[in-house]
Amino acid sequence: MISDERVFVQSLEKVRRLAREQGNCVSEEQVREEFAALDLSDAQLQMVYDYLSKHGVGIGEPPDSDAFLTEEERNYLQDYLDEIAGIPVCSDGEREACILSAMAGDRQAGQRLTESYLKEVADIARLYTGQGVPLEDLIGEGNVALSMAVSSLEGAPDAAGAQKKLVRLIMDAMEDFIRDHAENEKRDQRIADRVNRVADKARKLAGEYHRKVTPEELMRETGLSMKAIQDAMRMSGYKIEDIEYAEDGI
Repeated sequence: MISDERVFVQSLEKVRRLAREQGNCVSEEQVREEFAALDLSDAQLQMVYDYLSKHGVGIGEPPDSDAFLTEEERNYLQDYLDEIAGIPVCSDGEREACILSAMAGDRQAGQRLTESYLKEVADIARLYTGQGVPLEDLIGEGNVALSMAVSSLEGAPDAAGAQKKLVRLIMDAMEDFIRDHAENEKRDQRIADRVNRVADKARKLAGEYHRKVTPEELMRETGLSMKAIQDAMRMSGYKIEDIEYAEDGI
């Protein structure tokens, strides 16, 4: 069972990696091929398709990358594109020459290469919209990753490999940011749940006592540990209304 779960997770990651290499799109056949070892039913495969769609991966055709943009994000995107519109377009040949020069340590070529990828950063960021992270943050993370990637091209094997590395590192940075954001939201929710639990207990007890309660009374009457109560008090900034705090605020 554990082995099957590990294979499932690995297969899902392979599909997502394949999708991002194809403009955030995979075919049903590619999904079935990656999950062939698990012999999934049609219903289970549909769950995989639904999961991928929810995370911005198109099945059979690229997703509408602008469908999840808010009005504010659309305005930001337009402002960003207007800002970089004055940068001369870099032809494929010029970009390759810049890559080769940047690989040799030419900083001016590296700057030109960075500028040539600014619009591409926005295009990549649009593939990750609808996952709880503002487009502005995605573009910001992508541009930081772009700058760092260009400065690390020295010693790359060839121009084609360098271009793939640039795009991959931009995508990796955005995906890492989305994952970190989701983890932070879960942490914040756990903190809020803990504070609310203690606050609810304190409110109920204060209603019975017709006054604020001390942490000791709350612990004694509810069965909550003193650590749980103190953690909730601290996490709330000592703002739980129905708890009587000491003069020092604690």
